[in-house]
Amino acid sequence: MQTSLPDTEHHRLARSGGLRPFVLLARLDRPIGWWLLYWPCAWGLALAGGAFERWDLLLWMLLGAIAMRGAGCVYNDIVDRDLDAQVERTRGRPLASGAVSLKAAWAWLMVLCGIGLIVLVQLPLLAASIALGSVVFVAAYPFMKRITWWPQAWLGIVFSWGALVGWAAYAREVAPPMLFLYAGAIAWVIGYDTIYALQDREDDALIGIRSSALRLGRHVKAGVATFYGVALILWSIAIWLIRPEPLAFVALVPAALQLGWQLASLNPEDGGDALVKFRSNRFAGLLVFLACATVGTGAA
Repeated sequence: MQTSLPDTEHHRLARSGGLRPFVLLARLDRPIGWWLLYWPCAWGLALAGGAFERWDLLLWMLLGAIAMRGAGCVYNDIVDRDLDAQVERTRGRPLASGAVSLKAAWAWLMVLCGIGLIVLVQLPLLAASIALGSVVFVAAYPFMKRITWWPQAWLGIVFSWGALVGWAAYAREVAPPMLFLYAGAIAWVIGYDTIYALQDREDDALIGIRSSALRLGRHVKAGVATFYGVALILWSIAIWLIRPEPLAFVALVPAALQLGWQLASLNPEDGGDALVKFRSNRFAGLLVFLACATVGTGAA
């Protein structure tokens, strides 16, 4: 029996005995997903000025990101179990391979949502209400790859939602910097998930799954560069609205260099390289967090 999947990062966790199928189902062996879900939450809190004062919220949101990313993966696999069985990279997933029953998958989904609910009640009312607003978008995401060439854009809406929640959790208001931060995060997600989709282009084309990687074709590097560029511009606007000083833009330079490195060294024909570049976005997210914390704390 397969003990891990091709993109497993923590192989020991993936070999966790009887719990192994549930670990794999929630992608607990691949923390990159919850890091990418978490960082926008942390950005919002940090840009609002609460990175140090409300460090407890950073921890609660981290737990929420782990649980809800896991719940999203379980739900996605429930919807996609037949498609996953036709793709080389995903046919070993627990539902597609039959290692977990559909009933057990739904039960595991409820457990993870229960943990998410515990986190939700730690948030102020406005932030909690905004968080609940993401449910419709999350539920619709697995179907987007069947109806649009840009499911990555829908993923951006979902995975960036935490920027709105994090900002509202501290500022307790809706304000323009929060919206520009969120919009920039959407562009960032489209960019990195297009890189991720490079791994599956051949299988996706064969079974009719759509993706931005297929839509962009040989222009994929230019497309990712455009989305990363838009992200940096929108984040710069958010920062300017908090601290209208040219020097504040310096805070984003490390993140810009990291994204530039991804583009300069990306080999679109090498799925392994695409995975490495995709995973490097956890570090890009950290750099944007440091930028937001520097600007938000300095302006507080």
